[in-house]
Amino acid sequence: MATKVNIGGQAVIEGVMMRGPGHIATAVREPSGSINVRKEKLASISERYPILKKPMLRGVVALGESLIHGLKALSFSAQAAGDEGEELSDREIAMTMLFSLGLAIVLFVIIPTYAAKYIHSAITDSRLLNLAEGGLRMAIFFVYIYGISRMKDIQRVFEYHGAEHKTIHAYEAGLPLNVENIRPFSTLHPRCGTAFLLVVMVVSIIMFAFLGWPDLWLRILSRIALMPVVAGVSYEIIRFAGRSDNALVKLAMLPGLWLQKLTTREPSDDQIEVAIRALEEVRPEQPAASI
Repeated sequence: MATKVNIGGQAVIEGVMMRGPGHIATAVREPSGSINVRKEKLASISERYPILKKPMLRGVVALGESLIHGLKALSFSAQAAGDEGEELSDREIAMTMLFSLGLAIVLFVIIPTYAAKYIHSAITDSRLLNLAEGGLRMAIFFVYIYGISRMKDIQRVFEYHGAEHKTIHAYEAGLPLNVENIRPFSTLHPRCGTAFLLVVMVVSIIMFAFLGWPDLWLRILSRIALMPVVAGVSYEIIRFAGRSDNALVKLAMLPGLWLQKLTTREPSDDQIEVAIRALEEVRPEQPAASI
């Protein structure tokens, strides 16, 4: 019987980052062919402030910490894979996060909210207007995912993404971690960040539908202000879905799996070996509860 475990991951440049209950490890294939591994002890702010483990709050904390750890892993992987430059400093990581957040606000809040005003003359019901805006947001999201999936360098990262998912599947199934056992598993996983982003889109559409239709800047500010709430609700949905064996729940999560067909690729054996190395560094001695 499959064992649910508290391990997640992320593809990086020529490698994989895995996050376990107590550690984070990033394994990168160097130009020489060897695997460079960096392992760090995991220290969540929620350990110091237990209230942050409460529903809704834990999702916002998990998202913020995932962004920080992900950027650090990407910086390390770029250096280990042979790209020039030093790893990002804490200040540079903070600036990168702010830039990424600003870009997300422009793409998925400001542009669809502004564009929706052009259909105001045809639709007067505020809920329908907000739903139409949500449809524009979803369309931009799909175009963005499809666009980056066509980039050659990103496609290689998506191969490591597939290796990450396959390796976690094998671990959850309780199998020895080797290429032969891992190869048959799917590159799709219900707890993937891609599925989380799709849930965020759907939750935001439903939530924003009931905000009325005030002036443009009030609409934009209301959506930005509710982003932590949307993230918290979406996290709880993904958490529940990842632990549920209910057929209806699995059916509802299928679109998130289908979307991963754009963000994952079948990996090579060498890439699976990198994912194995990362997971072995963080695997607990005893199975942990699923996130």
